[in-house]
Amino acid sequence: MSATVFEKKGSLLTVKPEGRLDTAASSILSDELEAQLDGVTEIIMDFEKVEYIASSGLRVLLMAEQRMEDCGGKMKLIHVNEYIIAIFDLVGFMDVITVERV
Repeated sequence: MSATVFEKKGSLLTVKPEGRLDTAASSILSDELEAQLDGVTEIIMDFEKVEYIASSGLRVLLMAEQRMEDCGGKMKLIHVNEYIIAIFDLVGFMDVITVERV
């Protein structure tokens, strides 16, 4: 992952990761995301530039989803490519996380 852009407007946080959400990148994303969550009740994860996600990346998404549920908020993923959607389908994420197809 080369960089993640965070855009916070009030209680809305838009997160735009890039590249591969492998173990190293997911750890960085988790730390950066955690630092941004104060006062956030809605997260939009823009996966337009994400090409791969490992199980560690899935854990980051579950953590964020759980945080939003705990505060009565919501999270959705947008611009998710078919490869990642296939992974979400395989592990049952489509029943847990709101995903907008490409």
